[in-house]
Amino acid sequence: MQGGALSTPAAPREDLREAAQAFEAIFIRQLLSSARASDFGGGDLFGGPGLEQFEAMRDEQFADIASQQGTFGLAAAIERQLNAFVDQGGD
Repeated sequence: MQGGALSTPAAPREDLREAAQAFEAIFIRQLLSSARASDFGGGDLFGGPGLEQFEAMRDEQFADIASQQGTFGLAAAIERQLNAFVDQGGD
């Protein structure tokens, strides 16, 4: 039981890190989706539902990797801001 009590303070911080990374991944996906929605008037020779699905999957993978590696830094900033609340015990 004492081992569980010792690891308890790390659990909220780890949960916070995971949530911040997940938020950053969602943000990056939306950013990529909006950028891809731009139409510059040119017809795409290889377009279609298959290409759209591939691009969506590629964007999801890129967003997950970028958020885990801290490429954009958004997750780290969120984590820094919210750690103050974890330190206060959630109050």
